[in-house]
Amino acid sequence: MKRYIDLAKIKALRKQKGLTQEDMAQALGYETAIGYHYLETGKRRITAERLADIAAILGVTVDELYADEPTSVVANPAINQ
Repeated sequence: MKRYIDLAKIKALRKQKGLTQEDMAQALGYETAIGYHYLETGKRRITAERLADIAAILGVTVDELYADEPTSVVANPAINQ
């Protein structure tokens, strides 16, 4: 079964935690918020390692950041094999 990274959920969880894109960028080691913005908007592929980091910051499991149906998501070819 194909699984999708749920970018809308990541954004919603980030906002629920009161975190900005800049906060996330700093926590992930980016120099500017644009690096994180590209991940959250699907302009840059999220690696499994980076997704684990995002999940840890948001206080959820990696599995919770996936959806079975596409919404505002990016397909993750690494787990579709």
